[in-house]
Amino acid sequence: MSDDAAHPPRLVYDDDCGFCTWCAEFAARRGSFELVGFADLTPDQRARLPDDYEECAHLLTDDAVYSCGEAIEEATARLETPSRYPARAFRRLPGSDRVREPLYRAAADRRALFGRLVSRPPPARRES
Repeated sequence: MSDDAAHPPRLVYDDDCGFCTWCAEFAARRGSFELVGFADLTPDQRARLPDDYEECAHLLTDDAVYSCGEAIEEATARLETPSRYPARAFRRLPGSDRVREPLYRAAADRRALFGRLVSRPPPARRES
C-alpha cells in the first residue's frame, strides 16, 4: 500500500482567500486531497513547510513537500480528470521548472483579479 493510499496528500492553501479556496475545493472534488488551510495547520505540518509558507500553496505527502508552482503542478498531475495529462507532459519539457515558478507567481499575485471570476467564501471568513 502506498503512503498516499494511507494518507491522502494534504493541499495547504490560504484559507482567507476566495480564489485559493475555490482552487482547493476544485482539486478536492476532482482528486483525493485533504484540504488544510493555513489557520488549521498542525504544528507537525507547519514544521514541514518553509518559513515563508504563507507566500504560496503546498502539497504535503507522507514523504515529500511540494511548494508554490511545484505544488500546483503535482496536485494537477494527481487529479482524476484529463487535465492531469498536460500537467504530466509539462513537467517533462526541458526547462519547465524554470517556467513553472514565474507562472505560479504571476497567477498568485493576481488572486484578487482571478477571484472576480471564480471564488468561494474562504473558511477563515465563514467562521467569523
